Amino acid sequence: MVIKMNNTLKTLGLGLVILSSSFAALAEEPTLCQAKEYQMALRYQQQSAEIKAIQLQTYRFARQRLAEILQADQGKTDHKRLAVVMDLDETILDNTPLLVRDMQNCQDYTTWDTWADWEINGHPELIPGAKGFIEYADQQGVSLYYVSDRYDENKASTIKTLEELGLPQVSESTVLLYKLSKQQRRDSIAKNHRIIMLMGDSLPDVSAEFKNKQDTQYNRDLVEKNAVHFGQDWIIFPNASYGAWKKAELSAWQSK
Repeated sequence: MVIKMNNTLKTLGLGLVILSSSFAALAEEPTLCQAKEYQMALRYQQQSAEIKAIQLQTYRFARQRLAEILQADQGKTDHKRLAVVMDLDETILDNTPLLVRDMQNCQDYTTWDTWADWEINGHPELIPGAKGFIEYADQQGVSLYYVSDRYDENKASTIKTLEELGLPQVSESTVLLYKLSKQQRRDSIAKNHRIIMLMGDSLPDVSAEFKNKQDTQYNRDLVEKNAVHFGQDWIIFPNASYGAWKKAELSAWQSK
């Protein structure tokens, strides 16, 4: 009886050791990288031929629209008093290399803690079509303003990046970075100019009405309300990488 009990205890002990080892092995396995959920969006934003086609198409349309505005205003206003206000990131500058690097390192972009280093040391390329449009606006004598929520303390680096990319009208007074709200910066431009076009990859780039609204349906309704602006004086670029919609609920077909 004693021998049987000892054998049973040994068996139970061995089982506990095996079970403990299994839990330990599971604990040592790398946790699921949540940042990987951005991979498909980044693949589309960086590598798809469709995104390039849409970007070129959008800039081509913006150029045609700008030409229409200038034609209608011919002889009425000094073009220097007319302004085109443009966002930078994902409108003029392609930041996907940073986002992909962070995703591969399981770094969630929403912490934004790698952007300052990218602004200083990164080498973004231009969004397709951006330079042609910007050069056209410059050639027409229209004032250009680059309004972005990049860090104001890195302004010298951002200016250097834009200059290296060969963009015109880049200066301390035309590159307006995060300090005041975008609406306040737009208002400061409007004091001496008539803003004829607002361009960006997110809706707050064109109106403060959309600022910090995480309710996707609210924003969609607001787009409908402001439909007259889109394609007229508001030009929106595609950006699947990030946005206020990132936590939006998805709707599924309920049929089994």
